[in-house]
Amino acid sequence: MDGGVCVQTEAFFPCDDLNPTVYFVCKQKRVKECIYHEHDFPQISVILSGKGKYLIDDELFEVEAGDILFFDSKVRHHNVVVNDKEPMVEFFVGFADIHFQNMPENSIDFGVYPKIMHMKSHIKREVSKICYDMIAEYQSGQPGTELMVKAYMIQLLIQVVRGLTIDVQKTEVEQFENYNRSYVVKRIINYLNENYEQRISLEQIAHNMYLSPVYISKIFKEETGESPINYLIKIRLEKAKELLQVSNSGSIKNVAKQVGYEDVYHFSKLFKKYYGISPMYYKKNVKAKMNA
Repeated sequence: MDGGVCVQTEAFFPCDDLNPTVYFVCKQKRVKECIYHEHDFPQISVILSGKGKYLIDDELFEVEAGDILFFDSKVRHHNVVVNDKEPMVEFFVGFADIHFQNMPENSIDFGVYPKIMHMKSHIKREVSKICYDMIAEYQSGQPGTELMVKAYMIQLLIQVVRGLTIDVQKTEVEQFENYNRSYVVKRIINYLNENYEQRISLEQIAHNMYLSPVYISKIFKEETGESPINYLIKIRLEKAKELLQVSNSGSIKNVAKQVGYEDVYHFSKLFKKYYGISPMYYKKNVKAKMNA
């Protein structure tokens, strides 16, 4: 495996040929608020420029350039002007007769309510161009206009669904990566607990995980708040405390070796740094309590 992540996403493309019926197309500068209303058909609104608010089913939401709003049939809505000097410019299209896989008929499921999606920059450019082309064609009155508008509508729907699919894929990749990181860190912790008495280096841990030392350090610190080596030190010193509490544990040097330290001076220094007392004092104190 080369380090890439492969994620499969369910297809959203139509079960049959996509053949929408377009009822109207328009572009409007929102200098006034429209009446609170609903439609018997779905409507897509694209904020081409500016900022504003929308009242949707009695809840107020902020919107801005690059947002797409999908109003299902019977969803009550109206725009709210927030700055009449820099009003929103909005594109509208009312339509019917669409059906995407895994979605209700005449609906696009954004996975949130209300159905507002902020487009990524490349999708925004494509959608804006389609909106302006559709308006120009709708107003041209040329032969074949109905078919051309339908073709633009299909392009618009596909761009919206592509934007939705990218967001779903990104979420799934992030979830996969978070799961994968947690799994790797758990494996490292298990390895440290099972091999603390051996000589262990960051390079050795990375080699066992088939990952780079830099990546190991990064994800371990992010998941535990500790570096792998500091985590190992804590495991060793806790094990040392357990051994020192046993009457036949032997010398401090012997205890140090059992928890992975050949240098008894280094072991004693670490023990005192973490617990505030030397291992010898700790051992004597434990014995004194046992004999009391």
